[in-house]
Amino acid sequence: MARRKSKAKQEEELFQGLAGLVILGGTAGTYLLTTSLKASICVGVLGVIGVVSLMLSLQRKRMKRLKRSGIAEIDQMDGFQFEQYLGHLFRSQGYKAEVTKAIGDFGADLILVKEGKRIAVQAKRYSKNVGIKAVQEAQSSIAYYGTDEAWVVSNSDYTSAAYELAKSNKVRLINRETLIEMALAMRVQEVVTTEVSSEIHIQENTCPKCGNSLVKRSGSRGDFFGCSSFPKCRHTAPMK
Repeated sequence: MARRKSKAKQEEELFQGLAGLVILGGTAGTYLLTTSLKASICVGVLGVIGVVSLMLSLQRKRMKRLKRSGIAEIDQMDGFQFEQYLGHLFRSQGYKAEVTKAIGDFGADLILVKEGKRIAVQAKRYSKNVGIKAVQEAQSSIAYYGTDEAWVVSNSDYTSAAYELAKSNKVRLINRETLIEMALAMRVQEVVTTEVSSEIHIQENTCPKCGNSLVKRSGSRGDFFGCSSFPKCRHTAPMK
């Protein structure tokens, strides 16, 4: 069977096709309007330069996106590290994630639970496309672990046969593109959480009256927070 093309590859081929039509149309249109071969060639050259510049810009954006996702680090993980990473990834999405025992996992490396739904997950950190065996093993794990469905997650893609087999079973295939999207979403969530935590920390250590920092002080009743601008500001707060 023919290898299934990735979304990025499909978009690239579509863009190249449209760019070719635009260049050809612009060149032909210029010649029809001006009947000047020189002007037509100039338009064609400018079109090529514009397309190349745009492709380079899109490529730079794609590379930055991949770097933010951490997919290069994922590609270097061993199987155990990949399973642990996926546990962290799915927990960020609100799942309870449990990594199964390494030996005799019966087709599932993780068990996810969310809103009463149980999902068996098989992790495949591959450098090539994943075949039908992974789908078969994931499907068989449903009965063993008593889950509602099974997923296969890979940093690569899947063969056409694997996609076809997954359609007729309760198996969801999460490929490289989807994994990158999930990783990026987790990174954004971590950044937001860090910023919120930092803001809370700043607020907790800032005097609400004058905006100066609160410092630890000691008194007859024990330790407490007092404004650093004392005695100008006499605000105090109990230590938690």
